[in-house]
Amino acid sequence: MPDTPLLDTVNIPADTRGFDLAQLRQLADEVRVETIDAVSQTGGHLGAGLGVVELTVALHHVFETPRDILIWDVGHQCYPHKILTGRRDRIRTLRQGGGLSGFTKRAESEYDPFGAAHASTSISAALGFAAARDQKDAKNKVVAVIGDGSMSAGMAYEAMNNAVEATSGQLMVVLNDNDMSIAPPVGGMSAYLAGLVSGGAYRSMRRLGKSVAEHLPRPFRDAARKAEEYARGMVTGGTFFEELGFYYVGPIDGHDMDNLVPILKKAAAIDDRPVLVHVVTQKGKGYAPAESSADKLHAVVKFDVVSGKQSKAVSNAPSYTKVFGTELIKRAKIDPTVVAITAAMPSGTGLDLFGQAFPERTYDVGIAEQHAVTFAAGLAADGMKPFCAIYSTFLQRGYDQVVHDVAIQKLPVRFAMDRAGLVGADGATHAGSFDIGYMGALPHMVLMAAADEAELAAMIATACEIDDRPSAFRYPRGDGVGLDIPELSAPLEIGRGRIVREGTAVAILSLGTRLQESLKAADALAARGVSATVADARFAKPLDADLILRLAREHEALITVEEGAMGGFGAFVLQLLAEKGALDAGLKIRTLHLPDVFQDQDSPFAMYQQAGLNADQIAAAALSALGVDVAAGAARA
Repeated sequence: MPDTPLLDTVNIPADTRGFDLAQLRQLADEVRVETIDAVSQTGGHLGAGLGVVELTVALHHVFETPRDILIWDVGHQCYPHKILTGRRDRIRTLRQGGGLSGFTKRAESEYDPFGAAHASTSISAALGFAAARDQKDAKNKVVAVIGDGSMSAGMAYEAMNNAVEATSGQLMVVLNDNDMSIAPPVGGMSAYLAGLVSGGAYRSMRRLGKSVAEHLPRPFRDAARKAEEYARGMVTGGTFFEELGFYYVGPIDGHDMDNLVPILKKAAAIDDRPVLVHVVTQKGKGYAPAESSADKLHAVVKFDVVSGKQSKAVSNAPSYTKVFGTELIKRAKIDPTVVAITAAMPSGTGLDLFGQAFPERTYDVGIAEQHAVTFAAGLAADGMKPFCAIYSTFLQRGYDQVVHDVAIQKLPVRFAMDRAGLVGADGATHAGSFDIGYMGALPHMVLMAAADEAELAAMIATACEIDDRPSAFRYPRGDGVGLDIPELSAPLEIGRGRIVREGTAVAILSLGTRLQESLKAADALAARGVSATVADARFAKPLDADLILRLAREHEALITVEEGAMGGFGAFVLQLLAEKGALDAGLKIRTLHLPDVFQDQDSPFAMYQQAGLNADQIAAAALSALGVDVAAGAARA
C-alpha cells in the first residue's frame, strides 16, 4: 500500500475543508498515488482521472458536497472523487463483480447525485438540479465538470443555450480542457487574468458600466456591450460562452492549487448568471508512463506501477474490432466509394487502422452520434458507401436519425455495431443489449450478427454489396475464436442462415457469438443421449423463414439464443412461427436472451452465467423444453 499519511485522515470531503493550500497540494499528490496503485490492481480508466486530481480535491474543498451538487461528465474521471467520498476502502474493487462501478452511480453514494457513463449529459442534469433548487427556494450550489471531448456533443450546447432561461441562481460549469484545443498554453498571466475577472471588484465595475450603458440609446448600448465582451474575449477566449449567457472565467492551470482554489471560491460566489470556469489540465498528469503514452493510458488492464507495463494476455485470435478495421481496408482498396465514420472512437472501433490507410476517407465527428448518422446518410445519398462504426450502446443516442434520416429514405448506410452483448467490467451503461430490437424493428433494415471472425468478414462484404437499403452488423468486445479468414471474403446470401450440426430431437438456433456455447451445449446434450441440431441464424432481419420453419417442423423443441434483450431475435422468430401456424402442432420453444434487468459489471463469463446464456444453461433449457428432469439425470433420445 502506498504511503498516504494525510489521505489517511480523510474519510469524507468535509475533512478537507480546514486544510490550507500546502495540505491540499499534499492531499492531491497522495490521491494521485492511491489512484495509480488502485487501477494497477483492477484496470480501468486511468489517464482522465489523473488529470483531474487537483481539480477534484479543490472542488470538494470549496463546495459543501454532498449538499452542493457535483456532477462528473462521462464518469470515467471519477476515481479520485470516489477515493475522497467514503469509498477508498473499496477502491480496489473497481469494475469487479460486486464492487464499485467504474462510473458515477446514484445507488452507490450520496456523493454521486447523477450517474453518467455516456458523454455530455452533465450540464443538462446540473441545470435540472439548479431548476429544482430554485423551485424549492433552496440555497445549495450546483457544479458540472465536463471535458475530455464531451464538449464536442450538441447536447452540451443545448443545455448551455437553455441555462439562462432555466435557472436564475448559481450554476457552475467547469470545462476540463485537457487537449489544449480551446486555449493557448497557460501560465502566470492567464491565472492572473482569471483571478481578475472572477473577482468582486471587476464584476462590480462591469455592473456599473452596464447600468450606465442601459441609459444610452440602443445602438450605443449594444456597441458598449459588444466592446466589453470582445475585449475580454481577446485575452481570455470566452466570447462564445458569454454569447450563450455564461460568465466566463479562465483559462486557469488545473494543476496549480494556489490559483485554482481561490478562483473557484470567487467563481462560486457568482450567482446572478451561470458561470463557466475553463480549467486546463494534462491527461495522465503525474505518472510518467501515462504522460508519454499517445492515449495517456486512457483505459488500461492491470499493470506494473513502476514500469507501466500492462498485463495483457496473449491471444491466438485477433479481436473482432481489429478484424473489422482490417477487412474494411480490404474493401476500400477495391472500392473508392467506401468511407468510414466514427464518433470519437477511432481506436475503439478499429477505424484507427482504416484512418492510417485512408486518412482522406476517414471522418471522426467527435462525440456526436446524431450528427454521425445523418452525416453518413448524406454521404450515402450522394453515392458513397459509408460504414458508420459506433458502439451498440452509443448508437442509441442517434436512433432518431437512424429512423428518420436513414431507414425512411432507404439510404444504404452500413452500421458496424461494436461491443454487442455484454461488456464485462464496463457494466450496464456500455452493454450492447438493445440493438437487435431497435434495429430489427425498422422497415428495410438488414440486420446481421457475426458468430465468429470469419462470419464478420463475410458480413462486411455483404454490407458493402447492399446498395438499396440500410444494413447493420453486430459483433462483441474481445477476441475471435481462431478461424481462418479468406483473403477476400464472399458476401452472404441475404436472409440465409446455416446448419452447423445436424441432430434430431432439439434444435438450437443461435444468433451471434453464442454459437460456440451452443455447440458446447449440443455436446453436453449428446452425452445425455439427446441429439441436437445447431444452426447459425446469421440474420435477425430478414429472417431465414425456410430454415426456421424446417427446424420447427423436424424437431420436438426449438431453442433460440441471442446476446440481446427480450423483444429481439427470439421475439422475431416467435412472430414468424405464429404467423405461419408452426406453433399449432405443439412445438416446444424457449427464447434465451439477456435478463430483463440492467446487469452490473462482472467478468463476461459470470455475466453470461447470470443471463443464462452459457453452454450448461442452454443445454438445461433444451432438456426442460423436452420435459426432462435435469436434476434426476434422466436422458431422452
